[in-house]
Amino acid sequence: MRASPLTIRPFERDDVADVLRLMRGLAEFEGYIDKFRVTERDLIKHGLGENPRFGVLVADLGGRIIGIAVHYVIPWTYDLKPTLVLKELFVDETARSSGAGAALIDALKRHAAAIGAPRINWTVLAANENAKRFYRREGAAPDAIWEPWTMPVEADGDREGVHEA
Repeated sequence: MRASPLTIRPFERDDVADVLRLMRGLAEFEGYIDKFRVTERDLIKHGLGENPRFGVLVADLGGRIIGIAVHYVIPWTYDLKPTLVLKELFVDETARSSGAGAALIDALKRHAAAIGAPRINWTVLAANENAKRFYRREGAAPDAIWEPWTMPVEADGDREGVHEA
């Protein structure tokens, strides 16, 4: 019996439920499932609409979506070239070591080259040593110059009683 081929391709409307399932799996793994708000409607509107704000590559193993690479483009930075940002890379636990993660990374590299992006940037959960080993095997390294920072921004309605002068 021949093994089902692994294919990497952009997501389609029929993949939305599986993409959402894997996104939720990542949110659970990384500990933010209680804040996760993405819906199928959001994926369709913002990822498959007229002007997509992000893309998703799916790893399809014999008709079963086992992995995703959610990405978006920063059109240009200091060198006037785009940066491809990997927002989420996740392979279903039952399909780890199938080659899906490496295949998704390879597809991302091809996509970056096709759009003229000389780099792919992403963040890694600090405690996720397995991911760090995987990324190193794929030729990546932590950024030696930049460190990630974040600043929460309150929505206007969240600042009850606060008025600016």
